[in-house]
Amino acid sequence: MSRLFLVPTPVGNLEDITLRALRVLKEVSFILAEDTRKSGNLLRHYEISTSMVSHHKFNEHKTVEKIISRIKAGEDAALITDAGTPAISDPGFLIVNKCVEAGIDVECLPGATAFVPALVVSGLPNERFCFEGFLPQKKGRQKRLQALGEEHRTMIFYESPYRLVKTLHQLAEVLGEDRKASVSREISKIHEETQRGTLKELEQYFSSKTVKGEIVIVVEGK
Repeated sequence: MSRLFLVPTPVGNLEDITLRALRVLKEVSFILAEDTRKSGNLLRHYEISTSMVSHHKFNEHKTVEKIISRIKAGEDAALITDAGTPAISDPGFLIVNKCVEAGIDVECLPGATAFVPALVVSGLPNERFCFEGFLPQKKGRQKRLQALGEEHRTMIFYESPYRLVKTLHQLAEVLGEDRKASVSREISKIHEETQRGTLKELEQYFSSKTVKGEIVIVVEGK
């Protein structure tokens, strides 16, 4: 029986990929990609010709059993997402869970994850922290925020540029305007930026500009 490899891909700069990751992507029988068009750019850059199979949150329940069957039949597979480590706020949990249930070996390569550099450069305590990923957009959002009001560890959130200001405002309402925080975006890209300050200061700063790219918010604990 073969195995499933979880292969982290760059969150920005294409050079942020390991030699081992490149070797695995070349050697596996097929690659499961969240977006084959975006992943195709990475594979072409490194002259990797391994075939890709579309695997994302909208089709994973329909395709997972077929993928398990292929791995059981002797084909090694690699799972990649658009950026970062699979299963971290991206598809991955379902297929890993099914592989474990089927007795298939799962191996996760070390590599890029956006929240790690954002946490490290935030200047906030990082010996203990909690990763919250994306907050619920509607149902359960206020309940989650209220629960975090008593969190003593540094908190990490992912957010889209369209909801950044709204999220900073809501965090300030619940946690206090003077709570220290940082916002990192475009990590490892040309226009990488990290802004630090209170939640109120960050809300004011980003209210006055157009923001692009994926965003990591880091907030100090109570």
